[in-house]
Amino acid sequence: MSQVSAVIIARDEEKNIRRCLESVSWTDEIILVDSGSQDRTLEIAGEYGVKSFHRPWNGYGTAKKEAVRRASGEWILSVDADEEVPPALRDEIKEITASDGSRHGYYISRKTMFLGRWIKHCGWYPDYVLRLFRRSYGDFNDAVVHEKVILDGEPGRLKNELLHYSYPTLEDYFRKFSWYTTLGADEAARKGVRAGWFDIAVKPALSFLSHYIVRQGFRDGIEGFMVSVLSSIAVMVKYAKVREINRNDQTTREKYVERN
Repeated sequence: MSQVSAVIIARDEEKNIRRCLESVSWTDEIILVDSGSQDRTLEIAGEYGVKSFHRPWNGYGTAKKEAVRRASGEWILSVDADEEVPPALRDEIKEITASDGSRHGYYISRKTMFLGRWIKHCGWYPDYVLRLFRRSYGDFNDAVVHEKVILDGEPGRLKNELLHYSYPTLEDYFRKFSWYTTLGADEAARKGVRAGWFDIAVKPALSFLSHYIVRQGFRDGIEGFMVSVLSSIAVMVKYAKVREINRNDQTTREKYVERN
């Protein structure tokens, strides 16, 4: 039977980390890479015998690569601090890893809560993410945002869901909204993207139609409408930030990312 290492990255996650750690307490070890928490995140992690390491923040991909590097288990289960592995998923993972699995990695469908409602449309569900993989056959890339696992082999899919408590309040949403639009804009600018009228005026409208009509966000009630509107605004803000970044030199760009 191969060992399973749960890997988590965090910064100021005291509101979420206990639920997350409880849900992976069955694994053989828990690795936490922290990027400078000022709250009780590390104190709570210590209650669960977590192996904690500090790494200055320079992107999601490199932080998760560091966590994988610190792990000793053959199987890696990557879980974000605001996620939970429910019992059905836990049992499925234990069964697969006990038999060494037929694949080197597995996608897991993720269900996200927005203001107290599970969103089952809007393009948010099923949100398949590759989170279970053999350490000797996969690892995260270096992407600053929208990181993913590069796997040697064809992945499978698990049946049960990972729960994502990302947006319990509007305050949480807009805090992450600012953070992700800034990271997304900086990444786009580094790739040479130049934002114009189409990006700022047309793409947001297309985003709303995609989320609300094509992906049936209307079936998620008023929360589905809010998700669709806010997602379209995020597109506009991201490209507006790209224009702002492009007007500045490299030094100002770095300060811009730190400020936001």
